[in-house]
Amino acid sequence: MNSLPPATRAAQRHLSLSRRHFLRGLGACVALPTLASLNSGSASAALPGATTGATATTASGAPLRTAFVYFPNGAIPSAWWPTGGTTDFVLSRTLAPLEPHRKDIQILAGLDHKNAYPGPDGGGDHARANGTFLTGVRMKKSATEIRAGISIDQVLAREVGHVTRYPSLELTCDASRKTGGCDSGYSCAYQYNISWSGPTSPMTPEGNPRQVFERLFGTGSPGERAASLARRQQEQRSVLDFVLDDARRMQRRLGRDDHDKLEQYLTGVRELEQRIERAERFGTVQDPAMPTPPGIPAEYAEYIQVMFDMMLLAFQTDSTRVASLLLAHDGSNRSFGEIGVYEGHHDLSHHQNKADVIQKVSEIDRWYVQQFARFLERMGQVKDSDGQSLLHNSMIVYGGGNADGNRHTHSNLPILLAGSGGGTLTPGRFVDHKSQPTTNLFLSLTDRMGVQGLTRFGDSSGRLVGV
Repeated sequence: MNSLPPATRAAQRHLSLSRRHFLRGLGACVALPTLASLNSGSASAALPGATTGATATTASGAPLRTAFVYFPNGAIPSAWWPTGGTTDFVLSRTLAPLEPHRKDIQILAGLDHKNAYPGPDGGGDHARANGTFLTGVRMKKSATEIRAGISIDQVLAREVGHVTRYPSLELTCDASRKTGGCDSGYSCAYQYNISWSGPTSPMTPEGNPRQVFERLFGTGSPGERAASLARRQQEQRSVLDFVLDDARRMQRRLGRDDHDKLEQYLTGVRELEQRIERAERFGTVQDPAMPTPPGIPAEYAEYIQVMFDMMLLAFQTDSTRVASLLLAHDGSNRSFGEIGVYEGHHDLSHHQNKADVIQKVSEIDRWYVQQFARFLERMGQVKDSDGQSLLHNSMIVYGGGNADGNRHTHSNLPILLAGSGGGTLTPGRFVDHKSQPTTNLFLSLTDRMGVQGLTRFGDSSGRLVGV
């Protein structure tokens, strides 16, 4: 080992850093003054060639962020919903971990996804739960021919993505993914993606926190990342130049059908080129004073926490203002030995009204809420450019596309809305919206993000008022 070059030994020491070191670094970063990239929330103003449109800022000029967090297999309704009135509600045991944040959350009853219910295509509620959650559309049942719809996060990304280095960030805590057919003949694409840039284009989420961190800030140790990120962008540009040049020569020899296929491919290449150009226009990237996370943690709780931390970092450095996180795909059969539940989650969700099984599922539901509560705590600790917290200047949807996992219902979904939207939301309430499409909520969020002219989305019937 001692015969290795010093640089190699240093790299190995870097890779051996534990998640605890990483989180200590994150704590130091959280304690720092507001990052310069957040100043005034108007990064696009000085960018040549930036598109016009919404900028996703608050009244104070600070950035406004929106995130969507998905948990699987529904929730035990009797253990989920609070009791009491709109503001004097009493949190259920499942939601009790959110008590310190009750002033920061809205519990939204009465939101539905009718397109997740079975139609002539029969079974497949887990695939439909995932696929409709952010799209609100009915998916095509096929293992090979996918068709869903654009998701609301990507609608926002198209409108506000020009003001940040990345239009959106897609994350997952599903370390492994399947392809082909999954739930009752639906493509696995529906179950492992909640974000879609178009009906046939899922936005594949990243499941490795190390890859997320290096994508945002570059490789290497603190102080080295800006140079490594610039070098990677230059390498990407060189590859793209080669591909485009080769494609232009090839076009002259192709028939019409192949020409169309090549054009479709080149559209994706050009979009990548535009993303590189956008990143270059923003100049030097904020380098968090912390080690790079070593990879996927062995423990699921740590995995979720570090992915939440990646989302927080992306918001804090204004790398993006739109994000999604799939905690686990619907139908996930993960066990939870850390809380004494050794059977699979999906198997338990079909509890057949057995009290002991219902109790186990509610413990899993509570465990997921605990992870979300920790994220809200950290968001509340970080100061934004206007002196408010990141949580105040955010809108974070937490929920799932199944309601009662035992019966596969998709009405009265378990959904929370955290954050104050920069002062445009009224948290600290439990509100029953009396059976409205979940997409009505999404339309209301787009208004707050500054999106104009969007009159309908998915199966929406109007705006959700009183949020």
